[in-house]
Amino acid sequence: MKWYHYIFLFLGGAFVANFFPHFVHGISGEMFPTPFASPPGRGLSPPSINVLWALFNIVVGYFLLRAGRFSWPNRAAVIVAFIGFAAMALNLSFAFAGITR
Repeated sequence: MKWYHYIFLFLGGAFVANFFPHFVHGISGEMFPTPFASPPGRGLSPPSINVLWALFNIVVGYFLLRAGRFSWPNRAAVIVAFIGFAAMALNLSFAFAGITR
């Protein structure tokens, strides 16, 4: 694999991780921060915007993982994608702590 495949895999994992909080809040009918809120990332967006943002994230994540040549048998690809997923998940846990309470 080329060096840039690893970047695609890392970012793909990050976008997939960002899908989950927006999708869960959106389909639960709850307001949740998005980049489209005021102020961006801090204000709350309606559930429909969160579902749309989640769907955007999963589509971008899918294409990034494909561009990175993700496959389950390729252990390096799985690990790099997981590191991107974990990094975004931890970042989101800190970024959204206290915002939704």
